[in-house]
Amino acid sequence: MGLGACTRGSLAHVGASIIAARRQAHEARDAVLRGQDPIELRDARRAAATEVDQARKAELSRQRWTLCRCAREFHERVIEPTRTPKHAAQWIASLENHMPASLWRHPIDKIEPPELLQALLAIKPHERARNLAGGAKVAETVSRIRQRLDAVFEDAIFHRRCTKNPAAAVRRKMRETMPRKEAGQFAALPYKEAPALLARLREAQGTAARCLEFAVLTAARTSEALGAEWGEIDLEARTWLVPADRMKASGKMQAEAHLVHLSSRAVDLLRGQLGQHHRLVFPSTIKEDAQQSNMAMLAALDRLGVRDRTTVHGLCRATFSTWAYETAAARPDVIEACLAHREGDKVKAAYNRAQFNDERRALIAAWADYLRLDSASQFAPLKAA
Repeated sequence: MGLGACTRGSLAHVGASIIAARRQAHEARDAVLRGQDPIELRDARRAAATEVDQARKAELSRQRWTLCRCAREFHERVIEPTRTPKHAAQWIASLENHMPASLWRHPIDKIEPPELLQALLAIKPHERARNLAGGAKVAETVSRIRQRLDAVFEDAIFHRRCTKNPAAAVRRKMRETMPRKEAGQFAALPYKEAPALLARLREAQGTAARCLEFAVLTAARTSEALGAEWGEIDLEARTWLVPADRMKASGKMQAEAHLVHLSSRAVDLLRGQLGQHHRLVFPSTIKEDAQQSNMAMLAALDRLGVRDRTTVHGLCRATFSTWAYETAAARPDVIEACLAHREGDKVKAAYNRAQFNDERRALIAAWADYLRLDSASQFAPLKAA
């Protein structure tokens, strides 16, 4: 068993080496007397020392991986190659502008859910956003930032830079703490501005733009349009039968299939989608055999520059409803039937379904004609995308 090197620089060094060797030899003999192998004991001590050293180095490495460093590294590696330059810049800017310096520069492994929640709830909009959208805009911003932080923490866990995801832990607490938007309060574009917007939307490229236009033309809910399948559509009869399992139920009433009449523009739009997917009308361009995501049409609104003025639901349904009522385009019962709002009286509901087809078809056609007005320039100009 080797006892180490002898240092020969001076008599003092030689003496110290001999004393150390004698001490180690004495300890080794004692180990043998105890029935232990001194070489195994030495190797175990070395392994323990190596483990401690590696733990120390790992801790120092984690200390260097701050939230800021992890977010920027993830942004450079994942976000920039897969997003447009504008979106990628907005992605990282939202974190840099809204995370307090004390948290942004903090080691990512040391961030706890309570302090992250406090930072998220403290987010305030800039002056323009505050004037335009108030609390709804703040809630949307906070939710978006939490989602981006969630991606950063998950990536850091994967690369062993931290062991927990506080952004996921605060999700429920955010819903409990932040004020809820009252039902029905969906921002909607004034109907007089709809033709100008639709003219620009028709020029936009991509499946999301076509899905949004289709939803506007049919006054459909987001999930109904996104999940549209070719088996539900009869191009010859110009109808779209939305199955009950994708329709919204109201209270104790069960959802029912909803027949949507299609305008000429809607039919032309659908013919343009033929061949893209064997089942889905608006397939995802990212995931195979999947529909567009819930954010696809929001992104389309963003590219048109009107996301701060309307939601998808508001544009597709509230704008249509306001136009129909204010212009007296049809009887109230017909308007509500086009919106698939359920009638509580079963007898009246059965009568309505039997009698409204012609009127509903005419109303949807009138809406499509209105959206194609050549006089769209008379309406308020829209912000450039």
